[in-house]
Amino acid sequence: MAPTERSGPPDSSIEDTPGAFPTDEEPVEITLPQSTSQAVKARRSEYTKKEQIKIKVGTWNVASLHGTEKDLQGWFVEGKGILGLSEDITGLSITDNHSEDDDKNSGNGHRIEMIESTDEQEARRAKKKVTLPKEDVSALPAGDEVDLYVLGLQEIVDVSSITEAFRLYADPAISKKWKDAMQEALPGYEKVAEQQLIGLLLLVYASPRIIPSISSVSTTSVPTGFSGYMGNKGCAAARIVLGETTRLIFINSHLAAGADKAAIERRNWDYNQITQRTKFEPILDSTGDAETSGDKIGDEDFAFWFGDLNYRLDDMPGEDVRRLLLLHTRNEYDTNNMSKRKIDSEIGYVDPPKEDLTSPTDSHHSFQESDTSSITLDPRDDPASLHTTLQSLLPHDQLYDQQDRHNAFHEGWREGEINFLPTYKYDVGSIGMFDSGEKKRGPSWCDRILYRTRNDRLEYLERVKQQEEARKRDEEMTARGLDKPEDNDVLFDYDPDYDYEDDSNAPSSAPKTPRTPRTPKTPKTPITPLLPTVETSTGFEDVISLDQYVSHQRVLSSDHKPLDAVFTLTYDAVDVELRARVHQEVAREMDKAENEGRPGITVVSDRHHERDMFETDNSNASPIQQADGSRDDQAGLEFGQVRFMVPKQRALTIANTGGVPAEWCFIDRQVVEDIHGGILPPWLTMTVERDTAVDKVPIATKPHTLQPGETAIVNVHINVKDFDFVSSLNQGKAVLEDVLVLRVTNGKDHFIPVNGSWLPSCFCRTLEDLTLETGKGIRGPDISKGSSLSPTTSPSTERPRLSAPRELFALTEAVQELPERVLAEHSMISPSDSAPPPWSIESDQEDWPFHSSNANDLQQTELEAFVREALDTATPLNQCLSPETLNMQRLEALASTLLLFLRSLQDGIFTPASWQLIENNLLAAEKAKKKPTTDEIQSWTQEVLGQRPVASVCWTFIVFMLKRVLDEVAPAPTFPNRTSEEPPRSSEEQQQQQQQQQPRTSTSSRTSQTSSQPSEVALVDSSSPSRPHPVPSTSTSFFGSFRGRRSRATTEGSTSSTATTTMGAPASLSAAASAELEAKGRAERRRQTVRRAYAGVFAEAVVRWEVGGKAKGIERERERKAREERRRGVVEAFLM
Repeated sequence: MAPTERSGPPDSSIEDTPGAFPTDEEPVEITLPQSTSQAVKARRSEYTKKEQIKIKVGTWNVASLHGTEKDLQGWFVEGKGILGLSEDITGLSITDNHSEDDDKNSGNGHRIEMIESTDEQEARRAKKKVTLPKEDVSALPAGDEVDLYVLGLQEIVDVSSITEAFRLYADPAISKKWKDAMQEALPGYEKVAEQQLIGLLLLVYASPRIIPSISSVSTTSVPTGFSGYMGNKGCAAARIVLGETTRLIFINSHLAAGADKAAIERRNWDYNQITQRTKFEPILDSTGDAETSGDKIGDEDFAFWFGDLNYRLDDMPGEDVRRLLLLHTRNEYDTNNMSKRKIDSEIGYVDPPKEDLTSPTDSHHSFQESDTSSITLDPRDDPASLHTTLQSLLPHDQLYDQQDRHNAFHEGWREGEINFLPTYKYDVGSIGMFDSGEKKRGPSWCDRILYRTRNDRLEYLERVKQQEEARKRDEEMTARGLDKPEDNDVLFDYDPDYDYEDDSNAPSSAPKTPRTPRTPKTPKTPITPLLPTVETSTGFEDVISLDQYVSHQRVLSSDHKPLDAVFTLTYDAVDVELRARVHQEVAREMDKAENEGRPGITVVSDRHHERDMFETDNSNASPIQQADGSRDDQAGLEFGQVRFMVPKQRALTIANTGGVPAEWCFIDRQVVEDIHGGILPPWLTMTVERDTAVDKVPIATKPHTLQPGETAIVNVHINVKDFDFVSSLNQGKAVLEDVLVLRVTNGKDHFIPVNGSWLPSCFCRTLEDLTLETGKGIRGPDISKGSSLSPTTSPSTERPRLSAPRELFALTEAVQELPERVLAEHSMISPSDSAPPPWSIESDQEDWPFHSSNANDLQQTELEAFVREALDTATPLNQCLSPETLNMQRLEALASTLLLFLRSLQDGIFTPASWQLIENNLLAAEKAKKKPTTDEIQSWTQEVLGQRPVASVCWTFIVFMLKRVLDEVAPAPTFPNRTSEEPPRSSEEQQQQQQQQQPRTSTSSRTSQTSSQPSEVALVDSSSPSRPHPVPSTSTSFFGSFRGRRSRATTEGSTSSTATTTMGAPASLSAAASAELEAKGRAERRRQTVRRAYAGVFAEAVVRWEVGGKAKGIERERERKAREERRRGVVEAFLM
């Protein structure tokens, strides 16, 4: 068959999945198979061969009688219990055209004559022993002539018992005796399927020849008993696949009992429940891939439905049927046989005089000694034959009727011709005595074997479709008034389904005597003749034929007679080795054809990348490990060791190595847990270079097209700077690993792994983590190996703690020492006509050196990276930069790194909780309309920080560093000296001036001494207070030192007011004195501006607060600004 074209728009969700096979946007006419599987299938003749097997399907209701398993081998495996009867009551001769001459010619005639008589067999019958006749011979294929034995048993337990009917599980001990009997009868055979549902048991045994070709075995059961879900009724089913091509389903069922209309409807309900609820596991193909859904009834290639279906005979009294059939079975007995006498009494038959009777010996097998010269009628033509009797009863069969009505077993199910006596109900131990008990149940064909091919079902569906279309046309014609043709338009009235004069015109598969439909409105649809071939769901052609359909009348151990059918199945079996060879050839050919017609992209990772400032060689770029253990130096992006805020670059070369233009782009990566979606992870960026020009269009939104032979360079940059992500990397919760997906339109996807080795950093941690004493920094000395001494990952909890992080102490110490050197260096080397320095009054850089105009300068960025590396490796800060580096550059790099360090702290110096306490005090003062003093703000802050010693010490370092930098960058102005130009003062004024200068001089001297004192604060080991450590006075008298600063600020404030007062009377001063006072005023304003700028910068760096509130819009912005002002005011209070 030609491959089926798929129509409709492709599923966009499938197209966007990484690795999805591309689909063409416009329909393209394809003459070759569209997939590898279809191409392999087109060459199936090269790797398949025809196999022929025989399948024997047997069914038997054992009525929960003991000893029935003793007869299993004889009738089911050996095919006995059929021959030796005077009439063809088993259906064997009619089915096979079996004749007596055939037996004589084959040598079986003498053996048949030796079979034990019915009288002897019934007299010998005993419980728990074999009931088959002695010297019996096989009438069917038996033993290893059959490749697949399928046995369905019903009532292996008493399902009429409430205990058994409501049992929630099947007792495996019950089925053991049946499995043992089958295994003993079939040595070398293997049980391939087994399913039990309370009293139902399904067993499938396969010969050693076909066991290797059986796969995808699945079993299931559907209970339909009490309440519709108990196991006293229902089915046990199995599905197998032969030769990887043919699906077989076997259904052993026991439907609801009873002969009334309600029982019929319940049987039909059972049938529909079984067809709807039976579902098998998905089939695995040759590659191990499973189908998307499991098989249901209707998905198979061949189905066999058998068991006690319990359909009876309608519209005929059961007593009349019994009497009619007993007329045929009485001939199987001698005159003195008990069963014969019982039968004669049932039908009112009177024996002739004894002198007219022949001897028992003569009567035995008398049918074989009849006059051979007489003409033997065909049973089909003999009105007194059993065959004729049976054909007169079959039109009343309920199963046939329900098929006609399309209520059950109508979807293509077929059955062999019935030429045997009803299988139910007999007296146990009798060959032909129907139920003689109190109920005298009417005989019926309860036990049945039906089968169906895939073609049968498809033909039925097509027939239903045509009938529906015809019905719609009839309704349309009726609506238009065209449903009554004129008389002259009708030449004859002929129904080809029923109007044939003799059997020669009837369809070959139809009964020779058409049975009368139950009602004229529901004519029977003739059975479609068995097609010579059946196309399977996999496209192979199989053939099946029914060879025998017979009952085993001479089995006496149950009130049901066992029934079996023998089928011959010819199917295509796959040779696994040949198919693998064909698959390889097909894949090679399709790859070649696809490569010639589809774009081909080659992606190469540039391993000769530029080194970053810390790499000494290229050995740290490890190659990518492949699944097979090999290493591929051309695949993937390996960034080696990655540091905090140190960018690195790698390049991908994308070349069009095909013969057609190739359009490519990067697509969204598959989103899984803990992995960000999008084209790139947040720590990567990408640019594209073509023809020496960098493509500035975002790569996510623009596909790129390469002509054959063209190349493009994709530069991938890594820069890890997100604080939360860095914290996760430090804690080992995240890794620098990802996969980029490059999609080629109408081509295959390329998966590019990205890897990097993270080097732990002191940034983005908590103060408590940084105070753990390691002595070697956050990383060990052997950086090339990436060894980490991160305190957050250390299992030790006994290591001593520092009073503050070493990194913070080192930064504040270095920053407060450099401003004096910077000012001195600038005065020595800067020309007089150069631009004013950033600390001058003329400069507008109020927050220098913490914010520099050179912040984005490449050299400045590299200096900051060296400072961060020194902090991570415990390298002294005075050694991390080149000696040629100017002091101003050093100061700006250190100050910027200090701010970055403070901003990256996880909880800051002021945690959200501690800041909330301080802010509550400020809000209370605002509510009381009272402006808090500097002393009050310092007191509130000191009280809160005292609860967290490490934060208190860190705040001490920061405040002293800021004060010292402030004194150098914006020094406090002093009173001008008295000059000759000043007007003469009185003695009282001179005395008052001396009294004012004396305290100012002492305060100034004390302040100068404090400012020039080194602010080295030793890191105190808080866990070992007894160990001697140098502790500075500023650290132990922290709160007192702030109050000392406050005195100085008060003095400066009075000086400023005095100066302002002096400036307010310029007429009494000389021009020089006025200029000096004006300069002092500018200096004071400059100092206030710088102090306020410092407070704003560091307030944002050290304070964390909870973002929230119900305000929106303008009110929210106003609230935010108010909070920022409170935060700045607290920091500024410590700089007064």
